[in-house]
Amino acid sequence: MLKALGNAWRVPELRGKLMFTAVILILYRLGSFVPLPGVNREALAAAQGALSGNALTGLFNTFSGGAFSQLSVFSLGIMPYITASIVMQLMTVAIPRLQELAKEGETGQQKITQYTRIFTLILAFVQSFFMVLFFRNGQAFPGVLSNASPIDIYLIVLTLTAGTMLIMWLGELITQRGLGNGISLIISAAILSQVPQAIRFLIEQGSVLTIVVLGVLAVVIITAIVFVNEGQRRIPITYAKRQVGRRMSQGGTTYLPLKVNMAGVIPIIFASSLLIFPAILTQFAGSNPDSILYRVANFFAPGSAAYLILFGLLIVMFTYFYTAVQFNPIEHADNLKKSGGYVPGIRPGQPTAIYLNTVLTRITLFGAIFLATISVVPYLITPALGLGNQIFLGGTSILIVVGVSLDTVRQLESQLMMRNYEGFLRKR
Repeated sequence: MLKALGNAWRVPELRGKLMFTAVILILYRLGSFVPLPGVNREALAAAQGALSGNALTGLFNTFSGGAFSQLSVFSLGIMPYITASIVMQLMTVAIPRLQELAKEGETGQQKITQYTRIFTLILAFVQSFFMVLFFRNGQAFPGVLSNASPIDIYLIVLTLTAGTMLIMWLGELITQRGLGNGISLIISAAILSQVPQAIRFLIEQGSVLTIVVLGVLAVVIITAIVFVNEGQRRIPITYAKRQVGRRMSQGGTTYLPLKVNMAGVIPIIFASSLLIFPAILTQFAGSNPDSILYRVANFFAPGSAAYLILFGLLIVMFTYFYTAVQFNPIEHADNLKKSGGYVPGIRPGQPTAIYLNTVLTRITLFGAIFLATISVVPYLITPALGLGNQIFLGGTSILIVVGVSLDTVRQLESQLMMRNYEGFLRKR
């Protein structure tokens, strides 16, 4: 990775892209410290203890780079856009009109992108409104927004919505003019911004043995993530010679790669979002120990046995679901048949679709179990090391950072290779 960065820095065009990406990420981090209007900063500072130990704020705080707990302009982070993108991707499979747009190439993709932006705007407005209600809860966070006037609330909702749309625009700028996927890089920057604070807490509260154990586990988890993310099952595909007009197309053998973890980090996000609903309902229903909502939320509290079991099962289920959305064996079998390709030993058409589905089901099981394992293990390790509810090895965070790093380096190397070919052609 360092060698690729060094080589890219010597190319003026790539150096410009790297600097542009760095500037946008710095602007994003600066926006995370701009405070919202109408917030009682003294009351917010006093409520930091409740925020750090709250299961609901943990997920948002991770993906916003700490902006959520500070009630800054970028408190919502990029989560509304991620949710909108996932929902639109699922709707593209379910709605015929969106399927037609997806097949229209760049024009159809632009329309889907525009729908995603509109959906992001709606989600950002709704989430900002509920965020205000969440912090106006006088029992959990007294004085933070309880004295805010209707004008202040209106300005907060408007500012939070505008902040989310600004982050989305910054991410698209990186994708268009920078290097890598802008949205993914923004999420990674938000996650990595919490690392110094976690290390400081670990040094102050943990022992030398705890630090060593966590360091070894971090290396093992990152290695496993790289191994699984890069792992794939290659299905051999043979193409027969065909007569096309007056030309004879040359046959050959290639491979159809099926990734072990085709769903990525999406199943963990789905499962986390679903299991956090009891905590959300409890915040709005109050903290009455005799209420049904309070008992349900306490039963499914993060770290409890019921939570971990259900969390793992949901991850496995969503992994299969999202993989089925991403890869359609019947469609791939039909495309192979139309192009004259076939799997050696398997008849084209329906038998090929059954074979691809069988292989995909087997390798997805390993990927689903892996995702569930790295998501559940941190909840078992940190209490055993005496660190309470502080999760230093969150599976979602490490998966995102490692995956984005691999994709960015891969894109950087492809850019370098393309420019090397250009230089070679100019010399000729």
